[in-house]
Amino acid sequence: MARLRPPSAHGFGTRAIRTATAPPLVDQLPTSVPIYQSATFGSADSAELGDILADRRAGFAYSRIDNPTAAALAEAVAGLEGAEAAFAFGSGMAAIHGAVVPFLGAGDRIVSTSAVYGSTRTLFGRVLSRFGVQTTFVDPTDLDATEAALAGGARILYLETISNPTIVVADLTALTELGHRHGALVVVDNTFASPYLCRPAELGVDLVVESATKWLGGHSDVVAGVVSGSRELIADVRAMQIDIGSIVAPFSAFLVLRGLATLHVRMDRHSSSALTIARYLEGQAEVKDVFYPGLASHPQALVAQRLLRSGGGMLAFDLADRRVASSFLDALAIPPRTASLGAVQTICVHPPSTTHRQLDDADLVAAGIRPGLVRVSVGLEDVEDLIADLGAGLAAARSAVHV
Repeated sequence: MARLRPPSAHGFGTRAIRTATAPPLVDQLPTSVPIYQSATFGSADSAELGDILADRRAGFAYSRIDNPTAAALAEAVAGLEGAEAAFAFGSGMAAIHGAVVPFLGAGDRIVSTSAVYGSTRTLFGRVLSRFGVQTTFVDPTDLDATEAALAGGARILYLETISNPTIVVADLTALTELGHRHGALVVVDNTFASPYLCRPAELGVDLVVESATKWLGGHSDVVAGVVSGSRELIADVRAMQIDIGSIVAPFSAFLVLRGLATLHVRMDRHSSSALTIARYLEGQAEVKDVFYPGLASHPQALVAQRLLRSGGGMLAFDLADRRVASSFLDALAIPPRTASLGAVQTICVHPPSTTHRQLDDADLVAAGIRPGLVRVSVGLEDVEDLIADLGAGLAAARSAVHV
């Protein structure tokens, strides 16, 4: 391995800078993607630099525009999604923003599932509305209502494969056909499923969003997002990002790439444990309803069987009210008191006061979120330990009901 050495005639400061920033010349291919921790990349001459910045030739010049590690992540996710191309962002919300804003203007309308992540609902209902973009929220399981909303004219139909937090499973095949029939771009947040369980792009969806913070990264140590789709649409997504600047950091891209390598192994374990826990919860008196795609009792069980490889790692269930849900959560010993999902640790939250805290009571009702709803992201701990811990939580819930 050799390094470029600066001429000895240069002064100390010049030599220090040239020596410290000269990359090693490596002939062998690395067995993992390197972290290209550089803001800038050199070109052979000014013409080449201009061509790269103007997209007249492939290459890298400035990491706010493109970075090799981020590009490797995008290419890997596109391959797993079954899409032509992808672009990586600094967070899942940045990816959602990047998937919709390039295709919207004042006067346009979004038709969105009502069962949608709280920050997504706020982006659509409060932020984009300030710029003349309106959103109609619909029940995605009501195809007639969805079609009626689309018939009024919509630029985007926005869905979640498995809704956050109510675990509604969208019939992406039927909904995509409806969206395209009415001229809408179909955008799907696939975060709860991951490309291991479902690949919406292969079902005809135009753009697929993943919060890579969740299952793709898998270890609660990175924040990132990815949008996948056709080369043409991703070119529009990338073009907007250049001026918005919501890039993924090289080290973050590296961490997600590391997570992708074990996604299939982790998701099998998450799914099997979640199914065991869901079956356990169905038999508990304190639990009103359990929502898990792998259960025969799930309202969209047949859709889930058709679209999903397995039930996944997310489930939800109803307790009596907020106070009982709080008692349940505070009695748990294994899950950390934290936010997010899709990690090696099991994470339990009360959506009305956490993930959907932005919604008032009327919005919560409209989204189908009941006061005592608990959302569980099932981790990789021993399932027997998790069930014992959940049992302790339910005992606390039982006591709270009788207070």
